[in-house]
Amino acid sequence: MWGVMLIAAMVFGVVGPSSVDGSRPIPKVKVKSGLDVLLEHPEQLKGKKVGLITNPTGITRDYRHGLDAMLAEGIDVVKVYGPEHGVRGTEQAGEIPGTYEDPRTGLPFINLYGKKPAEMVPLFDGVDVLVFDIQDVGTRYYTYIYTMAYAMEAAAQVKKPFVVLDRPNPIGGTQVEGPVLQPEYSSFVGLYPIPQRHGMTVGELARLFNEEFLSQKADLRVIPMNGWTREKSYEDTGLPWVLPSPNMPTVDTAVVYPGTGMIEGTNLSEGRGTTRPFELLGAPYIKGWELAEALNKKGLPGVSFREAYFTPTFSKYQGKPVGGVQVYVEDRESFQPVLTGMTIVQEVKKLYPEEFAWRKDGSTYWIDKLTGSDRIRKKIDEGVPAPEIEAGWQEELKEFQQLRQQYLIYPPKNL
Repeated sequence: MWGVMLIAAMVFGVVGPSSVDGSRPIPKVKVKSGLDVLLEHPEQLKGKKVGLITNPTGITRDYRHGLDAMLAEGIDVVKVYGPEHGVRGTEQAGEIPGTYEDPRTGLPFINLYGKKPAEMVPLFDGVDVLVFDIQDVGTRYYTYIYTMAYAMEAAAQVKKPFVVLDRPNPIGGTQVEGPVLQPEYSSFVGLYPIPQRHGMTVGELARLFNEEFLSQKADLRVIPMNGWTREKSYEDTGLPWVLPSPNMPTVDTAVVYPGTGMIEGTNLSEGRGTTRPFELLGAPYIKGWELAEALNKKGLPGVSFREAYFTPTFSKYQGKPVGGVQVYVEDRESFQPVLTGMTIVQEVKKLYPEEFAWRKDGSTYWIDKLTGSDRIRKKIDEGVPAPEIEAGWQEELKEFQQLRQQYLIYPPKNL
């Protein structure tokens, strides 16, 4: 048994005239991902049949997909598994990816999205070890971390080691924000009691999940990054950005997502079907100038708003002109996405009380799933100001910060 362990790594940059195959320059990189660290010591997986859980974000510093890089290093990958959106990232949100044979490698590409641990167990037949390499975006309701958790549980049941190749939290690892999920609201957009903005990497989350929440502990190994510190922005890492899902095109999207992702729980468009999802927000009943003026008067830290108009090509209000705002984050350090998201919803509800509505899935309010309880919805309906709502979860946030401390791998730069 490997047990829960970390691989010690030296911190150094990478400078080189060409990639390992001589085909392209290797960028000057300040941070190495867990994948790049693994590829420097591929013997760790030699002689094992590997099941790789990945998507388009699982790339090396010189833009090769991890699957190709592992095969080139003689690592015997025998099966490849994909989360929501699929191994190749081709499916939209909520669509079930297919299972098929990859035309390039001939390997089976197997869908894990929508499957519980018991359904994953037979899919792991024929592999000796599971390796997870997917870029997360730092928000509780992004589903990749729960595919990881379910796969860890399945791996534990069949006694197969589970390796996490760590990657940066693109919105940083210092700030923790938002309500902690209440267990009775557990779903695939929030399985465990963690806050909306958790401030952890996937490797750190894997350690937390394994020790605190999984019914059966996995034989977990985390391969850390080299050179990452908690306050680094993604742009500071020097690592290439690959959109983690079809509606997460930029780091800017990830920055606003812990807050504006809540817009999905309303009848506002969250900007799906535009080139700036989660930054463009609106509805046909909104007058952009009214909403922009109201929001700018709030003086929210680190953010401003521009009146905006757009016509979504799919999703809510497909083909219909929409009025609203575009969100401009001017200072990421002071920006508070959850406070901002609540304020946007409040101002829309105040300006357009007859037209605004919460999105329902049968008898379930979608906003309750996203926020991990019914309190934000109820407090907004009661007219409680957003800062007062935010004050209501500070004690539980402190408790979570104390809990997470023992599972952090990377110290702040000044320690």
